Amino acid sequence: MPSLSPSLSPSAPDTLWFTRCPVPTATGIAADQGWLAREFAADGIAVRSLQDAPPEVAADHHYTHALTGLFREGGNVPALWARSRGERTRLVGLTWIEERQVVLVRAGSGITGPGDLRGLRLAVPHHDIGIDFWRAMALAGFRGALGLAGLTLDDAELVDVPGLPAGGQWAGELAALRDGVVDAVYVKGALAVEAARRVGAEVAVELDAVPDRRARVNNGTPRPVTVHQQLLDEQPELVARFLAVLLEAADWAAEHPAEVVRILRAETGAGAEGVAGAYAPGSHRTLHLDLSAERLELLAQQERFLGERGFLASPVDIPGWADPEPLRAAHELLRERRRAAVGG
Repeated sequence: MPSLSPSLSPSAPDTLWFTRCPVPTATGIAADQGWLAREFAADGIAVRSLQDAPPEVAADHHYTHALTGLFREGGNVPALWARSRGERTRLVGLTWIEERQVVLVRAGSGITGPGDLRGLRLAVPHHDIGIDFWRAMALAGFRGALGLAGLTLDDAELVDVPGLPAGGQWAGELAALRDGVVDAVYVKGALAVEAARRVGAEVAVELDAVPDRRARVNNGTPRPVTVHQQLLDEQPELVARFLAVLLEAADWAAEHPAEVVRILRAETGAGAEGVAGAYAPGSHRTLHLDLSAERLELLAQQERFLGERGFLASPVDIPGWADPEPLRAAHELLRERRRAAVGG
């Protein structure tokens, strides 16, 4: 992929950082293909993954976004939490990728739908971390499932379950389900599909089967791309170029489903069965960023929920947080490059 390099200001950083969650992202695909490094190589700017950095460098920046040279494509709970605490980030894109979300129950329980969740013990994990996005995900997932039957979280019993990071994702919740401590567990994604099969759990509610996206609003739906205001102020052309690479990566993914599966297996740590079970056919065509009114309103729904449940230090004004200019500039860069390629 040709570089989109214009002239940079003298204050350009020598390193750009990116971070993403272990899920389908344009950032992960662009990194796998080497396009981010190639884009800035001629400028002498290194592009590095925060996940590959030593602990003293990575710190907790994936959650706090206190690193000014960082591009983050990840869950909205930490992104909203960081903004609510006063971090000067800007929302420059949103994706919506259907990532299997289900409520699991023990085999033979007779629990087969949202209405059956009334009065049940629902697993709500607790992790000793700055922002417990696992807890937020479970609460949002159960809220969506209960809402399908006209119920709320108040119609069930929320049971705190200690998280077991050493046992892998969902380990504490699934162990509690297996042992009869809880009646239902919310899970999502590729590793959840595999974990559920290992413990013999059954699906009681399939949130992905619901046409209304509002039932599936959660940490990864919609998923924000954020940058720091300082980087945007000092290097707006650099931000646009980075986003242009992500747009190109999304275009490429739409035409290379087998390669996307390979990359997803590496990103998620799941096998082919887990990836196939978590991501619907056609998911490789849905990695494009936008800031549409629909996605912004879905994110606002999540912000309101997180605020009500005490996850945010202060409200986040979603329209005020969003800055559409970098993405507009990225699209223009791509149009210019394509016109030049045709002319050449």
